[in-house]
Amino acid sequence: MNGFREDNRGITSIEIVLLLVILIALIVIFKDQISQIVDKAFAAISKNTDAILN
Repeated sequence: MNGFREDNRGITSIEIVLLLVILIALIVIFKDQISQIVDKAFAAISKNTDAILN
């Protein structure tokens, strides 16, 4: 029984799954804000690319 309590091999996989669940939840909650930030970033990149190429 003591060996069972001291065995912690599954902790890392559980932690990874929990972190992924939290990350996905945050993405769903802040989806609109994230998409606005990404749109602004791509607009700035394309604007700067046009200035560099021309």
